[in-house]
Amino acid sequence: MTNLPPPAEELRLLDAELRQLDLRRAVLLRRREWLIHTLRAAAAPPSAQGVGTTPVGGRPGTGVSGAARRPEATAPGVQNVLLVLGGVLLTVAAIAFTLVSWGHMGIAGRALVLGALTVAALGAPVVLLRRGLRSTAEAVAALGTILTVLDAYALHEVAFSGTDGPGYTAAGSAVLAAVWAVYGVVAGAAVPPPAPAATERGPAAGSVRAGLRHPVPLAVATAHLPLLLWALAVGAGPLTVTAVLLATAAGGTAVALRAASVPVRVVAVVGALGMGIVGVLSAGWLCWSASDAGTAARAAALLVVAAVVALVAGRSVRDPEAGTGAALAAGLCLVAGAGGVLRAALPGEWTVPGCVACALALLAADRTPLSRPLRRGLVRASAAVQCCAVLWSVPLVAGTVLGPMTQGARPWSGAPGDVRDAVFTDVPWPPYASTGPLVLAAVAAVVLVAGRNTARGAAARVVALVLGWAAVITVPVVLQLPYPAGLVGQGVVVVAVLGVAEWSGRGENRPSPLTLTALLLALVTSVDLAFLALASQSATICVLVSLTVLFGAACRGRVAAPFAAPAALGHATALACAIGASAGWRPHDTALLVLVVPAVAALVASRTSGSRATVPVEVAGAAAGLLALALAVTDPPMLAVVLSLCGVLTAGTALRPERRAAGYAAAALFLLATWVRLTAWDVTTPEAYTLPVTGPALIVGALRRRRDTAVSSWTAYGAGLAVTLVPSLLAAWDDRHWLRPLLLGVAALAVTLAGARHRLQAPLVVGGGVLALVTLHELAPYLVQVVGALPRWAPPALAGLVLLALGATYEQRLRDARRLREALGRLR
Repeated sequence: MTNLPPPAEELRLLDAELRQLDLRRAVLLRRREWLIHTLRAAAAPPSAQGVGTTPVGGRPGTGVSGAARRPEATAPGVQNVLLVLGGVLLTVAAIAFTLVSWGHMGIAGRALVLGALTVAALGAPVVLLRRGLRSTAEAVAALGTILTVLDAYALHEVAFSGTDGPGYTAAGSAVLAAVWAVYGVVAGAAVPPPAPAATERGPAAGSVRAGLRHPVPLAVATAHLPLLLWALAVGAGPLTVTAVLLATAAGGTAVALRAASVPVRVVAVVGALGMGIVGVLSAGWLCWSASDAGTAARAAALLVVAAVVALVAGRSVRDPEAGTGAALAAGLCLVAGAGGVLRAALPGEWTVPGCVACALALLAADRTPLSRPLRRGLVRASAAVQCCAVLWSVPLVAGTVLGPMTQGARPWSGAPGDVRDAVFTDVPWPPYASTGPLVLAAVAAVVLVAGRNTARGAAARVVALVLGWAAVITVPVVLQLPYPAGLVGQGVVVVAVLGVAEWSGRGENRPSPLTLTALLLALVTSVDLAFLALASQSATICVLVSLTVLFGAACRGRVAAPFAAPAALGHATALACAIGASAGWRPHDTALLVLVVPAVAALVASRTSGSRATVPVEVAGAAAGLLALALAVTDPPMLAVVLSLCGVLTAGTALRPERRAAGYAAAALFLLATWVRLTAWDVTTPEAYTLPVTGPALIVGALRRRRDTAVSSWTAYGAGLAVTLVPSLLAAWDDRHWLRPLLLGVAALAVTLAGARHRLQAPLVVGGGVLALVTLHELAPYLVQVVGALPRWAPPALAGLVLLALGATYEQRLRDARRLREALGRLR
């Protein structure tokens, strides 16, 4: 059996097929015109093709050429230009006649001239269409439509000059739209259908006729104006004008859905969208700015009408995306109307929850027999409203999270009366934010339920967790709970989120997105709680102890340990600072208590070596050590002690095989501790600072050369020797006493002899250079005296003799220099 579609569906299919046939017919007509032009050009006599020309390979004047000349303009293009130009000239003439020459003729003459011109301009296209002159018919018909506008203007000037301009324009536009629509239909009906034989052969010349293209689209475009102009003419209020806009948009939608012609549909869709958007915006503004529920309800009714029109349009269109967009617009209109009524009828705090409730009601459309695009559009509208509601609650959540940080500027200033006073002390309270937790909780529940058993379930659980956390942390602030109750509530949130992280990470080797989110929320909440507790001394210590123990207990989980362990160490560091401040200790004394945290971190890292928690624990311990150094920097003796203790902890870490490199840091810390201690004792002798470096550096270099004989002497001993010899040389250069230059010279001589004995380049060069400079420094006064005793001509004479000697033995000196360089190069 054949499954026949319903009549309405079959009619739409036929309309679509007819539109395709129209498009194909236009393509074939253009091809036919080109073929006719080509055949005519080929059949033209040679004299017409190229008289007086000299073609390639032919005699002058014969017109025979190797390649035919192509016309610079096609016949259809020339025809269109001529028709458009003729229509424009006739239009200008008609306008000039109506505006200038109208007053020089009597009433009968005026009526006769305009009537004759209009009838001729509107009747001629029918005859032209019967003869197949479509382009000419379009040009003449366009002149006729313009003449009808001039007729309307002339009629107003003669018979209705006393009428209101907007009112007459509204009536005239309605009449013109009707006249143009009837004319377009009648002109198309006057053209006889093609003969069957001609249809079988194809579109032969003169066998296919078509109606005019522009009158009906022009009528549809003009039909959007009468109602709006009428409303403006009668002085209608905003509500009436909005209703007129929506009614016009509904009419345009109906025409767009029923029209078979593509130009008519395009014009109707553009007009309906323009009028509809303006009407919906106007209705929304009226609804949300209404001062009473009645006015808001009337504007909301217009939004409901717009939603119905959008749903009908979405149901009728074939494009799924267009249907989804129409349903989305309909859902937003429904929620906007309901929200505007609720805003006028209920207190301001319940406006957003009311809109969320309406958005949740839209989700019921997913269980209705509506088409899939419509259901998808309504669900998207609900999601858009819920997203806007979440954005509305962002100031409340941000203030709750960031507000306690202001307590850091005035710690232990006294416990406030309630949590809101502690959080929103320097942050303004958002307006109508009392229902923020309710909105967040509702959206979280919807997201969790909607994402259940779907491919996006994991993402839905993460979003629901964040929204639920935001709802819970804002409850104490909204309810203005007492300060201790608020602290307890925040602590419960930390425990709950850590529990979620433990539950979601059970049996996993790597943290899932839900686990990571829960751990991050726990860290943020704990930091927020620590700042919130700064208002009271006892609350600060109790909260920090609780957080340290809590995160320390959470370290038992494999997944949570890399996050919980550094958090526990961080809270322990803050606890050490708080205990020191409560005991009245100075900052540099508190630094010793803070060093307990790096010690514990080093111990924990050694027990958990190789796990994912090792590096975070070490980083947290290093951060605590840096804090201890910062606290002790104001007291040099205590800073030296702290540096030494840090060096001990670092050296203990370097005992682990995978942390051997920490030994360099330990050596640097011990050296810094020594220098700080010497500075505290007011020691200014540079050797006291450099010799503790030189000794270990030379020992390390010797051990390295013993293990690897390929290491050069510069790598092994260069830095160690330079650390002591260079600062001592600089000090000896300005020292007027004899002891430092003597000792430095003896040390440089010993280093030089050691380098020569063991054939090492670095000690030989460094020691020899320092010895030469020290000798030059000591002999400088005597050289000055000798130079002063010599005649003034002696130094130039000596310099000349030296230059002569060098010049005479130049090659020998080069060989000596080359041998010296090779000798030094053979040293290591």
